[in-house]
Amino acid sequence: MTHKSIINLNNIKKSINSIKSHAPEIVAVSKTFKIRDIQPLIDYGHIHFGENKVQEAISKWSEVKKSNKNIKLHMIGRLQTNKVKTAVQLFDYIHSVDSIKLVEKISQEQKKINKIIKIFIQINIGNEDQKSGVRKENLKDLILACSDNDLDLLGLMCIPPAEKDPSDFFEETMILNKNFGFRELSMGMSTDYLKACQFHSTYLRIGSSIFGTRV
Repeated sequence: MTHKSIINLNNIKKSINSIKSHAPEIVAVSKTFKIRDIQPLIDYGHIHFGENKVQEAISKWSEVKKSNKNIKLHMIGRLQTNKVKTAVQLFDYIHSVDSIKLVEKISQEQKKINKIIKIFIQINIGNEDQKSGVRKENLKDLILACSDNDLDLLGLMCIPPAEKDPSDFFEETMILNKNFGFRELSMGMSTDYLKACQFHSTYLRIGSSIFGTRV
């Protein structure tokens, strides 16, 4: 019997394929779920998984990654500078870079262990006071800081304001991403991933639509 999460993942892929000829990567957001809930997807061959807390990720993924070398772990939550050392050791992607201080710390830690982390800059596209992300007027300086610190910057990440149509925010992020010459774009979650695909997202961060409702 096929596990529910595998069925959900394949249904998402079918829905994306119906509107896109080139499907983006799906980051299965496994935060709060236990490895026993995630294992069917690992066994199925899915490799991209997302977590938003460093400590939770350590307890869940440290041993699993040792025996599954292909797995790519994505840090999608807010990252504090005092957690960067551990995050760099465990994660392969960080989607939530939003300050020069964080850029410098990531650069320092990855050089210590000779590892290159793939980076997205989180932009506060809705200018929301309660939300992380760099403001648009400070974006260029942060991009330059990534270059100066030899970070592998892939592109931008955004989380549109809740309870608003995300289309305008996705479009604005897409245009900014293109104007800065980036090819990768981290946009779209369970509620809006099809719209994100329409605006050329290349990484979708999907959790509940794959694993079910969190408890």
